[in-house]
Amino acid sequence: MDILGEVWAIRALLASVMVGVMCGILGCFIVLRNMAMIGDALSHAVLPGIVIAFIFVGYSAMGFFVGAVTAGLVAAVAITWIQQRVKTKNDAAIGIVFTAMFAIGVIGISWISKEQGVHLDLKDFLFGNVLGVSDEDLYLTFGVTLVVIFSVIAFYRYLFLSTFQPVIADAMGISTRMIHYFVMLLLSFAVVASLRTVGVILVVAMLITPASTALLLSERLKQVVFLSALIGFLSAVLGLLAAIYWETTPGPAMTVVATLIYLIAALLSPKKGLILNFFRRRKLHRRIRLEDILKQSIRISPNGSLTLDKLNDRLEMEKPEMKRLLKILQKNKYLTWKGKNKLQLLPPGIEEANRLVRAHRLWETYLVNEVGLTQEQIHAEAEKYEHFLTDDLLDEVDERLGFPRQDPHGSPIPHKRGSTPNSLYHLDVGSELIIAEEQVNAGIKASLWKIGLMPGRLIRIAAKDQETLLLLVDEKEIKITRELAREINIIPPHSPSDPRLPDDQKVH
Repeated sequence: MDILGEVWAIRALLASVMVGVMCGILGCFIVLRNMAMIGDALSHAVLPGIVIAFIFVGYSAMGFFVGAVTAGLVAAVAITWIQQRVKTKNDAAIGIVFTAMFAIGVIGISWISKEQGVHLDLKDFLFGNVLGVSDEDLYLTFGVTLVVIFSVIAFYRYLFLSTFQPVIADAMGISTRMIHYFVMLLLSFAVVASLRTVGVILVVAMLITPASTALLLSERLKQVVFLSALIGFLSAVLGLLAAIYWETTPGPAMTVVATLIYLIAALLSPKKGLILNFFRRRKLHRRIRLEDILKQSIRISPNGSLTLDKLNDRLEMEKPEMKRLLKILQKNKYLTWKGKNKLQLLPPGIEEANRLVRAHRLWETYLVNEVGLTQEQIHAEAEKYEHFLTDDLLDEVDERLGFPRQDPHGSPIPHKRGSTPNSLYHLDVGSELIIAEEQVNAGIKASLWKIGLMPGRLIRIAAKDQETLLLLVDEKEIKITRELAREINIIPPHSPSDPRLPDDQKVH
């Protein structure tokens, strides 16, 4: 790699790095604003400007810059005008403008190249010629890179709002139209600065691919911009080194490297990678199958004692898969074998099974009461979503439905794990009850002691609304909240556990 010590190689490396970083940063907003096609259009539409600039000022980097930027802006205005005035679809308007201007540019280059002594090679503009970068090209690229970086930093807030919340931006007095044209201007700058490095065709890849890769790796815009710049940097450097080593064209080599990095991210991204998502789907499928086994087991036998044949009949699962899943449940202490064909759910398995049944029946109740579906329509929906309903969401649904005790089919809804099965809240006005000695936690006991509701006292519900309950204790009125009423464990009067009964009549 002694060749990297040559002056032309250093120029090529510096130009490639600046183009990679510049296109990476700007490309984030191009991709997020769905302007990828416009970027492609502008990269092709600059050719007429290059031809006109060459006719007037000759082979000049600054002349090409001014002419190309002017042509790019003309193309942007023309696309917008056609979209708004002629009522042509967006992608069709883009295609019409950029193909027409590109064709004019190709014709112009072909025409002036016939003149004797003229060296304006079309392929240098189409595919780039980074190894022929001059000092003037380098200064121009450096200036455009600084402008792009400074513009993104200075107008980051406006770019963020107009990209993600254009309605809010308009309400705040930010002109989204002006921001759009400003991005188009920066895009024109970037395209022109990249002409010598990757050419008008491949500049789209440097704008889109690093940004798309960064969006696979992060969802925070600042991180996406940084990652996109880094990926653009690596694509440019590695592509140039590969081109020098294998003696091929640098522009396409940079594009191939950027694409390879994208493919690696698409496979291995922590959140969106295909490989990790494959294993996540497998894990989710296995969890659903395990939960189905637990749910069907408790439905077959409320005490958790059942046979393998009955479970197979209910689930219609292949026996090898069934036995493999049962081993997992046994390892997690959800069930145990009582013989060759008999199973017994353990307490953790019964609790988890009841949680799933509660989710299924609560969701069925919600679909009937709140969505308006019929009883024939709800089972399949509940089967699908019961595995994804969190405890917090189930609590919210339970409260919204008024803590129902039965689902639309008349089946009982299991109480929440750790909640009070015999709750004060579920009794009607006029009911009599006794506060149980055992409560769900010490905090409930302390709250009861504070308001004067002691265990063993006979209590009557005098009134009840959506927020509070009015209780009578020895003709004294005590008002409690609905949330506290849900947590209070009670005993119906004159039951075998009534603390007022003689000791020889109690159930211990």
